[in-house]
Amino acid sequence: MKDSKSAQTPIEDLNELRSYFSTHNVVREYISHSSKVHSVGWSCDGRRLASGSFDKSVAIFNLERSRLVQDFVFRGHTGSVDQLCWHASHPDLLSTASGDKSVRIWDTRSRKCSATITTKGENINIAWSPNGATIAVGNKEDLVSFIDARNYKVVSMYVTEEQFNFEVNEISWNNTSDLFFLTNGLGCVHILTYPTLELQTVLKAHPGTCICIEHDPTGRYFATGSADALVSLWDVNELACLRVFSRLEWPVRTLSFSFDGRLLASASEDHIIDIGDTETGEKVAEIPVSAATFTVAWHPARYLLAFACEDKEPPERKRDAGNLKLWGLSNS
Repeated sequence: MKDSKSAQTPIEDLNELRSYFSTHNVVREYISHSSKVHSVGWSCDGRRLASGSFDKSVAIFNLERSRLVQDFVFRGHTGSVDQLCWHASHPDLLSTASGDKSVRIWDTRSRKCSATITTKGENINIAWSPNGATIAVGNKEDLVSFIDARNYKVVSMYVTEEQFNFEVNEISWNNTSDLFFLTNGLGCVHILTYPTLELQTVLKAHPGTCICIEHDPTGRYFATGSADALVSLWDVNELACLRVFSRLEWPVRTLSFSFDGRLLASASEDHIIDIGDTETGEKVAEIPVSAATFTVAWHPARYLLAFACEDKEPPERKRDAGNLKLWGLSNS
């Protein structure tokens, strides 16, 4: 569900893309929290951006033309908000995973928490299936729980849960919601059928820990980021590695595909965010940053990238700043 008024026409030519970002490379910074931002994400219509923070809150911004305006803040978690994700087709529903052993569903229309689901451990990962039916949440003990999201207004019990005997770093669904992906500490991607959770295959993706995974909106690719500082781009159907991005020097923490699947943003402790071309692997642009970046998110219909860094507040530079940033704005 995308807002057609604000949707951008995809740019096909690589040189045209580079030219576009040479004139659309302004970064705007917004104060959103009192401490570090852990996760940012866009609603499916691209009208809102949410940020979750160590300060236990979730800030909601509206995108107005080419700037973000803070609308309100959700409070209720008693621990750090480590990851958030929006419903794939309902622009008002948002889920958050917290270290307080709960998952919360928020409704931006009522500005209230619609449901609180108690979980067994401190949660670090959350993924809402594209068909909207299931929310998967992973905790620090590598237990992944599946929550039936269809009755989110009533506190729902798990559909099932799965204890894994390896380090689960990030979880993701394919675009048809029938395959479930996990990255692990052995450099592998485990692909399971859903809802039966039968292991379909294990991809040896990286020599180092496989940290993050992201599926592209068009359904052609998924990408994995690793402690070896490499990003691998995979064909969804063939499960073959198409190319590797190697411009970063530190473990890759976060990935995001642009709305057209053409651009892949990768970030780490490097002082750049890399914007790569999925068709050639070449660099399209880079965003200079002054600190480690742990979350990036492309807008669902425009070449706008939201991100948050581990910035410190001046002048003493000791306290974490709770700022988020928006890149891709016109410099004219």
